[in-house]
Amino acid sequence: MEPRGWQATIEHAVKAIVSIRFSQVAAFDTEGAETSEASGYIVDAERGIILTNRHVACSGPFVGEAIAHDHEEVDVHAIYRDPIHDFGFLKFDPSKIRYMPVTAIPLRPDLARVGLDIRVVGNDAGEKLSILAGSISRLDRNAPEYGDMTYNDFNTFYLQAASSTSGGSSGSPVIDIHGNAVALQAGGHTKAATDFFLPLDRVVRALHCIQRGEPVIRGTIQVQFLHRPFDETRRLGLQPETEAMVRREYPDEIGMLVVETVVPEGPGADHLEEGDVLVRINGATVTKFVSLEEAMDAHVGRDLTMEIERGGEPMTVTITVQDLHSITPDRYVEIGGATLNEVSYQLARSYCVPTRGVYVAEPAGMFRLDGPDNGWIIASVDSQLTPTLDDFIRVMQGIPDRERVPVVYYSIADVHMTSMAVVQVDRHWSRFRLAVRNDKTGVWDFTDLNAAAPPPKPLQPATAKFVELDESLGSAKQLISSLVKVTYYMPIKLDGFPRSRKQGAGLVVDAERGLIVVGRNIVPFALGDLSITFADSIVIPGKVEFLHPTHNVAMVSYDPRLLGETPVQSAQLSDTPLVQGHKVTLLAFNHNYRPVCLTTVVTDITCVTIPQNATPRFRGINLDAITLDTPLAQQCSSGVLADHEGRVQGLWLSYLGERTVNGHDNEYHLGLHIHTIRPILEPLRLGARPQLRLLSVELVPVQMVQARHMGVSDDWVRQVEAANPQRHQLFMIRRVETASVASEWLRDLDLILAVNGNVLTRMIELEAHVTHESLSLTILREKKELTVQVPTTPIDGEDVRRVLSWAGAIIQEPHKAVLQQSKKLPSRVYISARSRGSPAYMYGMVPTMWITHVNGRATPDVDTFLAVVRDRPDNTYVRVKIITFDMIPMVLSIKQNLHYWPTTLLERDDDADCGWRFTAITKSC
Repeated sequence: MEPRGWQATIEHAVKAIVSIRFSQVAAFDTEGAETSEASGYIVDAERGIILTNRHVACSGPFVGEAIAHDHEEVDVHAIYRDPIHDFGFLKFDPSKIRYMPVTAIPLRPDLARVGLDIRVVGNDAGEKLSILAGSISRLDRNAPEYGDMTYNDFNTFYLQAASSTSGGSSGSPVIDIHGNAVALQAGGHTKAATDFFLPLDRVVRALHCIQRGEPVIRGTIQVQFLHRPFDETRRLGLQPETEAMVRREYPDEIGMLVVETVVPEGPGADHLEEGDVLVRINGATVTKFVSLEEAMDAHVGRDLTMEIERGGEPMTVTITVQDLHSITPDRYVEIGGATLNEVSYQLARSYCVPTRGVYVAEPAGMFRLDGPDNGWIIASVDSQLTPTLDDFIRVMQGIPDRERVPVVYYSIADVHMTSMAVVQVDRHWSRFRLAVRNDKTGVWDFTDLNAAAPPPKPLQPATAKFVELDESLGSAKQLISSLVKVTYYMPIKLDGFPRSRKQGAGLVVDAERGLIVVGRNIVPFALGDLSITFADSIVIPGKVEFLHPTHNVAMVSYDPRLLGETPVQSAQLSDTPLVQGHKVTLLAFNHNYRPVCLTTVVTDITCVTIPQNATPRFRGINLDAITLDTPLAQQCSSGVLADHEGRVQGLWLSYLGERTVNGHDNEYHLGLHIHTIRPILEPLRLGARPQLRLLSVELVPVQMVQARHMGVSDDWVRQVEAANPQRHQLFMIRRVETASVASEWLRDLDLILAVNGNVLTRMIELEAHVTHESLSLTILREKKELTVQVPTTPIDGEDVRRVLSWAGAIIQEPHKAVLQQSKKLPSRVYISARSRGSPAYMYGMVPTMWITHVNGRATPDVDTFLAVVRDRPDNTYVRVKIITFDMIPMVLSIKQNLHYWPTTLLERDDDADCGWRFTAITKSC
C-alpha cells in the first residue's frame, strides 16, 4: 500500500503526465524511421509545453499525439530537442483538453539527493500508467552508453536508482513525495534493475528561454569530459596540492573532470588533449558538468580561459566557444530512396572524426552501397568532392537522371578504408528534395530540388569483347557470348518480394530482336529499373516483356543498336530433352558473378514443391526440376545447361522459398527444361504477345502406392505404368487458385487421372495444352471418377498494373501468390508493404491484410477505396476495417498525414519514361 502522502501526490501528478505515441517519419542522424510509445509530463500548463526525452522528440521529423490521464488525445509537435542531452519539449494546445484541468509538475533539480524516495510515473512497457518506486543511489554517474551508431548523452551527470522501468517509461517524471520533478527518466540497464535519470539543471534553463520566447543558446568546444575519481586523476598526474585545494573548496567532492575525447578540427583540438584534468574556468574551480556547461553556454562566440593539468604540469589555454546548434543538423536530403544529412557532433564525438561530411542516414536505393558496414560518409560523387550538404546538392543537381557515376565513400567507423561504387542516379522513382526543420510549425519544410537537373543524356552505342573460355570446354565455351548479367532495382516492395535489388545471369535467346530469358527470382515483377551488362563492360537498360505466372522465367528485352559491334550471339536451343543420367555442361555465374563451366551428370528430373512463405510471394509451381551431380551447382545462382555441341537444354535458376526462423530466405537451385520458354519466345520474336493459358491449380506428385489407397483402380495403374515406364506417378491438386474459373469445377485433393483422354504422369504433358481454352479432366474425388470440362485461365504476362500508396501503406490488387495461398478473397484491396514511421505502421496496418471497409463503406476494389479516402481531410482519423490473412476481422483508426505521406497512384504506362505513370492524388504540404 502507498503511504497516504504518496497517494495524494500521485493523484495530483498523474493529471500532468501524458502517454506519447510518436513516429520519426524519416531516418536522420543516429535514428532510423521508427514508431514507438513513451511518456512525458506537462511543465507549462498555460503554454502547453511537455517535457520528454530527446530520443522521443526525435532529432528528425516528428509526428505524435499525447494522451492525457482521462484519455483525451491532442496533437503535439516538437519545439526543441537538445543537441547533446536527452531532453526535448513538445507543444500542444491546452484548449483541446476539455474535460480535465491541465496542470503542470514543477521542476526542482535542487531537491535531488542520495537516499531520496522517488516514484517514476509513466507509460511503462506501453501500459498507459505505471508507478514504480525506488530511491536515488547516485547523483554523479557518468552518462550511460547505449551502443554504437546511436544516440548517446555526454558531458552530464546522471542520477541512478533501482526502479526496474522498461520501454515506454522514457520521458517519465521522477517525483518526490511533494510532487516535484527531481529528474527525467531516460534509460535503464537491460540486465539489472538499474535506471538512469537525467538531472534537470539544463532543462530548467532551456524551459525558461522558451517561456521568454528566446532561443536556447548552447555552446561547445567539441570536447567530451568524464568525471574521474581522485585516485584516477592522481594516476594521470594530478598534483597533490591541486587535489588538496579542490577538497578544501568542495569537501564532498570525490573527483574531477577529465578530457575523454577531443573532436578533430574543433575549437578545443589545438588546446586540449585526452587525459587533461580540468581545474578552473575563468578563474573559478570547476568539478561539475553544470558549471562547465554554464560557462560554455554563456560564452558562445567568446573566449574561455581554462586551467588544466597535463601529466602534472599546470597549463592555461584560451578557447573560443562555438555555437553548438551550428554543428547540429537540422536538414536532410532525400534522393534515390536514401536520406542524407551532414555529420553531427553526436557521431563525430563517438568516432573522433571532424564534424563535417555528408552522412547516409538511410542507406537505401541508389545509396545502398557495397560492404557490410553502414555509417557511410560520401566523399565525392562523379569525381566531385562533397564536403558539405550544399556541395552534395550542387553536384547531384548537375547529374542527369539515370546517369551511372562513381561514388567514393568510407565508413565513419573505419576511416582507414575508402571504397568506391558505381551507382545509377534515380530521380524518376523517388523524390529529390531538401527538408528543413521548422520549430515554429513543428514540421519539416520541403523544397523540390529536381527543377535544376539536366535532362537525361541519350545513350550512345558501345562495343566490347566477351571473355574467352578455354578450348577444353568444347562448344559450350561459345555460350559465354550469350550470357549476360541482369541487375534489377525495385524501388517499391510489391508481391511480397523481400528485396530491393537482385542480380543474376540472363541468356540471350534472340540477339537480333534483343530478347533475354532470366529467372523470376531476379525479375519478380515489372516495376523497377532493369540493367543488362554485356561482356562485363557495357551496361544498357532493359524492359520487362513477359512474366510467367507459375514458372520461374521472365522475358526481358534490350535495344541491340546500343551494342555497336559487340559479338552477342543468340543461344542455340536444343530440341533434345534432358533425362536422368545424361551428361550436361553447366555454365553459370558464381557468387562473384564470374563464369563457371564444368561437365556434370543429371541426377534426377522430378516434380518438386517449393515451400511457400507465410507472406505470399512468387514461387515456381508445377515444374519438373533438374538436379545435378556437383556441389558447385548449389553455389551458382543462375546459368544454363548445355549439351556437348553447346546447345541449351535447360536453364539453371534460383528459386525463392520460405523464410527461416532466423530471418533468412531459403533459395533452391534447380534446372528447368528449355522447352518451357518456347511458347513465350516464338510470339515475342514476331512482335506479338504470347497467347497462353493455364490451369489455375497447384499440383503435387502422388506415387502409386498412395494412389491405390486413394481409390485408383488397377486399370489406371496399368495405364500409368505403360505411359511412363521411368516414373509411376499421378498428380493431385494441392490447391485450387481462389476466384479462378477452375475453382468452380475442381477441389483441393482431387487426383487427376487424365487430360483430354491421355494419362497425366509428367508436367510436360500438361504444358502441351497451353493454348487450349478448356481441358477435359478425368479426376478421382473421394474414390469416385468424374470427367469435368474445366476452362483455362489466360496469361497476360504482366502481373501488377496499379499500385496505390496511402498513409505509408502500399496497396495493390491481390497478386497470384495471394490467390494461390488464400481460400477466400475478402476484397481486392490488399496491403503489400508499409513504410517505417508512417501512419500505417503507427496504427497497426500489416502486410498481407485486406481492407474491406472505410468509414463503414465497403471497398471491394482499389477504385472504390481511392474514392472514399481521397477527399478525407488531412490529420483526421479514418476508420478502416481489415481482415488478416488468417481471416480475423479488425477495425483500425488511421490518422492521415499528407505532409509526409501523400496519396499517390502508379499505373502501368508503356509511354511513360519509366514505364509507369505517377498521379498525385493528394500532395504533400
